[in-house]
Amino acid sequence: MEDHLSFNSPRRTLSYSRNKGATFSVFEADNKASGVGVSGEHGPNPSEVYGFVGAISTVVATVIFMVWAYVPDPWLHSIGIFYYPSKNWALVLPTYAMVTAVTMFLFYIGLNFMATPPPTSLNSIYDENSKDIVCFDPALEKDDRPIEPYSDIGLDKINMLVFKEWKQ
Repeated sequence: MEDHLSFNSPRRTLSYSRNKGATFSVFEADNKASGVGVSGEHGPNPSEVYGFVGAISTVVATVIFMVWAYVPDPWLHSIGIFYYPSKNWALVLPTYAMVTAVTMFLFYIGLNFMATPPPTSLNSIYDENSKDIVCFDPALEKDDRPIEPYSDIGLDKINMLVFKEWKQ
């Protein structure tokens, strides 16, 4: 473990310890203290591997889909490909994906509308997390008062501030 008088960098450690004098050391590429380099004994992170395989397989699947959708049937037969789905699916699959995405978006908006209280409900003004203003001792001077914790401003005070001109 390094002592508390060290300067850490991803590439080097410079120590200003009085006992040893100024020393300079370069970490190995697999040293975990450096924060860079190879992951060490355990190999690559699984999420990195899954991301890489997912990216490569997405590109391969897209290329295969485009070849299947745009290359004429006689060309596919000439290279020995005889079994493939109907070309109608080249239109059906993207259309189905877009309709599914739009439906999910509208369903999400509908769920939010269902979870929101109506405008006439007091639950849209007050809830279990509402906090009243905490008043401190007014005898203290202005500079000696602590910072007030955050709180909700009451609806009556907001109405008074916004609409006090209309009352007069």
